[in-house]
Amino acid sequence: MPKLAIALPDSKTVHELTEDRITIGRAPDNMIQIDDPSVSGRHAQFLLIDERYQLKDLGSTNGTRVNSELVTDTFLRVGDRIRFGKVEARYESDATGEAQPLPDADEIEARPAERSEKPADFANASPFPNRQKEKDTVATAILAAAALAILAFLVSMLGLFQIHGPAF
Repeated sequence: MPKLAIALPDSKTVHELTEDRITIGRAPDNMIQIDDPSVSGRHAQFLLIDERYQLKDLGSTNGTRVNSELVTDTFLRVGDRIRFGKVEARYESDATGEAQPLPDADEIEARPAERSEKPADFANASPFPNRQKEKDTVATAILAAAALAILAFLVSMLGLFQIHGPAF
């Protein structure tokens, strides 16, 4: 019989999966309630399809991961590690022998992400407006005229120094 073993910081619980549709979340009306703030009220559900459970994320805030991969829906295999928000769980079955205990939080292997990308709904959180550099043609013309005037002044001064007075 398939089971879902959930590891909370202070306890571990095992739920036998006997229904065709099982809801999981923080709200008390779920079949499996996980009392953790990282779990959404209606976080995910298991659907029994052809004697296999399909896991579907129900638009949860913190997402659902299976074997460290973010998923919206996937078919589960015995031994899959599931993460509802920050809560670790494992999909198990007695058919494969003794159910393996969940590892302690200290024993879970952390791996760096293979890739990273900006979320589609990402917005700049800076309180300062995004300033675009605009070309100010008037200021550019004034600066060019000033540079030309300084150059003309320097040329005229150079000319004055080259003038020789009458030789006696």
